[in-house]
Amino acid sequence: MDFTTHVINGLGLGSIYALVALGYSMVYGIVQLINFSHGDIIMVGGYSVYLVMSILGLPVWIAAPVAIIVCTLTGVIIERVAYHRLLVHNAARISLLITAMGVSIFLQNVFMLFFGSDPKAMPPLFTSTILKIGSLELASSTILNIITSVIMMSGLQLLVNKTKIGKAMQAASEDTEAAKLMGINTNSVIAITFAVGSALAAVGALLYSNTYPQVRPDMGNLLGLKAFVAAVFGGIGSIPGAMLGGYALGVAESLTKAYISTKLTDAVVFGILIIMLLVKPSGLMGKNKKEKV
Repeated sequence: MDFTTHVINGLGLGSIYALVALGYSMVYGIVQLINFSHGDIIMVGGYSVYLVMSILGLPVWIAAPVAIIVCTLTGVIIERVAYHRLLVHNAARISLLITAMGVSIFLQNVFMLFFGSDPKAMPPLFTSTILKIGSLELASSTILNIITSVIMMSGLQLLVNKTKIGKAMQAASEDTEAAKLMGINTNSVIAITFAVGSALAAVGALLYSNTYPQVRPDMGNLLGLKAFVAAVFGGIGSIPGAMLGGYALGVAESLTKAYISTKLTDAVVFGILIIMLLVKPSGLMGKNKKEKV
């Protein structure tokens, strides 16, 4: 039963990776941008919760929507201020990548200036209990993470497949120029994509802060990189692939800690990325795209 427990705990951790990976996949699917500042959106969400609950003393049911709103607005502002002109003028991908890294460093330093570099203790977000399912003993936060990620994934699938804006996202992802010719406002589609991805990252921030109750300015660095690995592993640009990649990465990390060594966890995670890029660069659920000459 220890193995099953480790797998379920891995799914709980992978749920957080998956929610962040969805943001990477959505943005890349439409504008082919690796938004490395996306991990710092989680940091913004974490500090939003800390500010509302620890500084203002308000409950989590107020902190949660505040964090989602702040992260959503942050994502849209980043897109408008940092990326919009580059995308409009079809700037080189390396320019977009450098800009994303610059935004990440900027956000970290701004929050370090206001809150300091020391970790801040996060108050309990949700009641923590141990749930017994047969002979299994699982933390309630693990179950909450898994259930929330499945709900978010299902909601995102409905948004993309059943709504008008979702159809516009699909069209822009297939061919941005053709979508413009069909009357789709691709600028609005890109902004909404950043907003939705950032909102999902805010939910990830809530789950992460509940599981690991502290916030610090650089908390998005490693978490963002692991979520990016999850997106690539599942097939960047694929929404189900991002979820699958997040779960797989979480399980791999949990089993590595349990049966190999906690010191090798990050090495295994990035080793998985290298192997996937060598064996199947498009990821588990990605599609190989051929360009016509």
